[in-house]
Amino acid sequence: MRIRRVVTTRAGGVSKGPYSSFNLGDHVGDEPGAVEANRGRLAEGIGLAPDRLVWMEQVHGRTVGVVDGPQSEALEATDAVVTKQAGLGLVVLTADCVPVLLGDQEAGVVGAVHAGRVGARVGVVVEALKAMMGLGAELERIEVLLGPAVCGECYEVPAEMQKDVDKHLPGSASKSRRGTPALDLRAGLWNQLASAGVAKIGVDPRCTFEEKDLFSHRREAPTGRLASVVWIEP
Repeated sequence: MRIRRVVTTRAGGVSKGPYSSFNLGDHVGDEPGAVEANRGRLAEGIGLAPDRLVWMEQVHGRTVGVVDGPQSEALEATDAVVTKQAGLGLVVLTADCVPVLLGDQEAGVVGAVHAGRVGARVGVVVEALKAMMGLGAELERIEVLLGPAVCGECYEVPAEMQKDVDKHLPGSASKSRRGTPALDLRAGLWNQLASAGVAKIGVDPRCTFEEKDLFSHRREAPTGRLASVVWIEP
């Protein structure tokens, strides 16, 4: 049993204008036909049928969906999804938030989480870990990838917001390049995962705000969405 993970960039799609070119988000104002074509390219590129991709209607909450087969629609008001079913690609869409891809290869359990400031603060990753353990995963075996996101030097926030988030997600407070209050959500999530007992945590260091080949809502809006996908190879 093999767990696979993929993170897209802006390149390789058919979208135009601010969504150029590989936008996977269907809620950002892009042409529906272009999004559908891009999603087809994503599925083909990772070797899955389009109907084997599981999408979420992300709302910055902490609801976790547990799926055991293809879904005809995006999971309503859901920010994390887990499965034991091989050949289902769990997709999280981001453009500054942290995509979190999790997997326990021995148990054959994977999860994908959309962890923005609000979701990370209210514990969406912790809820995903609980759901994975409910399917037989064990914390010490879970491997995690924290994908590209806005970095702690670029994510300026008001001081009170920084203090509040750091209270609920210790280790997330940082300083911007200008010396102003900022947040490093990946640092906070790394700390949260390690404190929970997860030992294998990888971090994609790319900053969406700085890397022009990634979508960033903070840098330019409207814009597209990156996709981070995890699946059990059938």
